[in-house]
Amino acid sequence: MKATPLAISDVILFEPKVFGDERGFFYESFNHKVFEAAVGKKIEFVQDNHSRSAKNVLRGLHYQTQQPQGKLVRVVQGEVFDVAVDIRKNSPTFGQWVGEVLSAENKKQLWIPEGFAHGFVTLSETAEFLYKTTDYWAPTFERCIRWDDPEIKIDWTIKVKPLVSAKDSVGHCLLDAEIFA
Repeated sequence: MKATPLAISDVILFEPKVFGDERGFFYESFNHKVFEAAVGKKIEFVQDNHSRSAKNVLRGLHYQTQQPQGKLVRVVQGEVFDVAVDIRKNSPTFGQWVGEVLSAENKKQLWIPEGFAHGFVTLSETAEFLYKTTDYWAPTFERCIRWDDPEIKIDWTIKVKPLVSAKDSVGHCLLDAEIFA
């Protein structure tokens, strides 16, 4: 498995070695030793999540102020554009974002550490999105930054207004959000 730090080096793209032939394919989707070597610290995952979204559905930008979650995300059906925004106030990359296309076809995974807001938009007709988290979902501490924050300026790669949940449509702009010190 190849691990590549992105422009914000704490966010890491994982690309598996896929073995395929006329019968189908096989790949190792997770290896704890390889993963921890790439991120440079001990990580324990405690929860797996699975969502399905229709085309142009945008989820995010989510994070938790307490019980922050690191996430290892991947797509098993369809295609999404996945985004991580650095919301660590004292980080040299505070307010910057990185994004990657994740799909069932490319089998790439993205590591988004604690201290980042996360979101994605579905590019295909539907997409099934799986992710492991380092802490449990804590609705009391869940927060949302606006997907269209004018300070962050994410290029979501779509030409239409996305479909956003009521909760996500009232997210805060980064400058007004409760963030990490």
